[in-house]
Amino acid sequence: MEVPAERGSMDVKTLISLYSNKLWNRIINILPFSHSNFLGKISSLYLQAIRTRSRRRRPSLPLPLPSHSLDTSVIPMEASRVFDVLEDILEHLFLNLHNIQKNLQFWQSRAEESNARKAYFMIFERGPRAFITRTVQFIRESVAQGSSLQLLSQSASAHISERITILTSLRYSLATFLAQVHIDIDKFGEELVNDPEKSLSSLLVTINGLFSKLEAAIGHLHATRQSDSSVDGSYSFPLVFEKLPDVNQEGSQWTDCEIRDAINLIYQNLYKLDSYLSILVSKHRKPRKLTLYWIHYTCGAVGLSVCSVWLLRHSSLMGSNDIENWVREARDSTITFWNDHVEQPILSIRDELFETFRKRHRSVMELEDVQLTANSLHRMLLTFSEQTQGQKFPEHASDQQMLEIVMARYEKELMHPIQNLLKGELAHALLIQIQKLKLDIETAMLELNQILRANEINFAILAALPAFFVSLLLIMLVRAWVKQDTRAEGRGRVARIQRRLLVVEVEKWIMQYQTCMNQGKEKDAQCMFGMVLYSLDRLYRAVERHAKATGEWLCLRQDIVELAKPGLDTASKLILTARMERVYDCLLPSLKRQ
Repeated sequence: MEVPAERGSMDVKTLISLYSNKLWNRIINILPFSHSNFLGKISSLYLQAIRTRSRRRRPSLPLPLPSHSLDTSVIPMEASRVFDVLEDILEHLFLNLHNIQKNLQFWQSRAEESNARKAYFMIFERGPRAFITRTVQFIRESVAQGSSLQLLSQSASAHISERITILTSLRYSLATFLAQVHIDIDKFGEELVNDPEKSLSSLLVTINGLFSKLEAAIGHLHATRQSDSSVDGSYSFPLVFEKLPDVNQEGSQWTDCEIRDAINLIYQNLYKLDSYLSILVSKHRKPRKLTLYWIHYTCGAVGLSVCSVWLLRHSSLMGSNDIENWVREARDSTITFWNDHVEQPILSIRDELFETFRKRHRSVMELEDVQLTANSLHRMLLTFSEQTQGQKFPEHASDQQMLEIVMARYEKELMHPIQNLLKGELAHALLIQIQKLKLDIETAMLELNQILRANEINFAILAALPAFFVSLLLIMLVRAWVKQDTRAEGRGRVARIQRRLLVVEVEKWIMQYQTCMNQGKEKDAQCMFGMVLYSLDRLYRAVERHAKATGEWLCLRQDIVELAKPGLDTASKLILTARMERVYDCLLPSLKRQ
């Protein structure tokens, strides 16, 4: 699952917002004129600015509102303010759930590993301090008991099991709270749009009651953390939410001031929840990447230091010209490589492609020269055959037949070479053979020249192959770096797999929800429904950009919203998820993409 880049900065901003809000309230209460209109306006502007900052977020799963309420012009101002609060609540819950889920998945994967791998994790993947502490403890136990590896694996199992227990309990409570909020929004949605004055107070009171239930659900973790000694720095403040005054819970219609106070109280509780979870989860979070691979980074730093010292010894600072010479040689080698494998092959291909006519004219001239030699040989053969045979030969007589006559006469003349050289036909036969040899040589040279010219482009391409492979490798590296498709929001095959796995998670939580309902476990069923909403939110974020690009976002968004409705039966939800996997392009496997 993908990790939002803004998660770490959000925890800091949450703490700053919480404590700055407390400090401001104390200042307002201390001042004698704290209830003046001037300071009241400043306080309202301050809280409004906080809510404005919290509203800057990425799109998430929509509220379960009636379809006709999508037009913001028909939503009353009072209901619109509450909708903003509800969206902020859901966004904070989704982000906190994701933070818990990604840490829980890490510890669950560690729990499934072998004992040796768990022992390796306890020693080598928890930082230098844990490495030294565990190594000393391992040596002492080996000397004292002789079975230190088993003890170390048991300690690792307890370490992992403790974190899984705490994070699972947090996930259960938050998912249940998320489901309850979502169900209540679905219940009051129609009334908020049609008659906000009547239902607004009831909804705020209900949400305040849900915060009280959440406080009771996860408040026991504080006592567990206080008594826990296996985690260093196990301090966390108790979770105590603010509650609405009794006077505000009796009236059916509230004043604007009472609504504003109730909304501010909900924001205070929300920031308290974020602060509590950020501190509690940070004590049970998975090790950072720098902590997990600290040995690799240490070796890399040592190697880099050694390399730096070696470069310093060969630099001009130590009076050496080695680096300048290496740079010069590298530059010359690069220039040579460029000329031999890039520039010259490209110029050769260009000349071959753009000078075809000139080369064709030259080939025609060479062919004409060979034809002249062949015609001269034909006339010589014709004259010799007529003289020796004493008969007239046709103009189109075969050269091969006349050559047989010449060779027969040549063999006969060689019986008396000196005599026939002076007064016979031997000299004439020798001249004919020389002309034949000249014709054969010119023909062979013409064919060889044609073969070489036909392969000039091939030779140029072969010369450019090293540069081509280097360029291809660089393009692949740049493409892999730019796409970064390991996240569900990315592009490529891995991102498509991640998005399909999100749909699989939705199906899994839906089936577990139905199983809990069949067994009468309504509390567990609410948790499963909260996990369905969490998975749908991750899917909503992952597919939005891709679905908009393919023009299928409106239909896909409607299907996701339908899956989030509490009243839709399980069979219909499973049919929807199956259709999503089969129909939408952004959720199809790469092999099925057209």
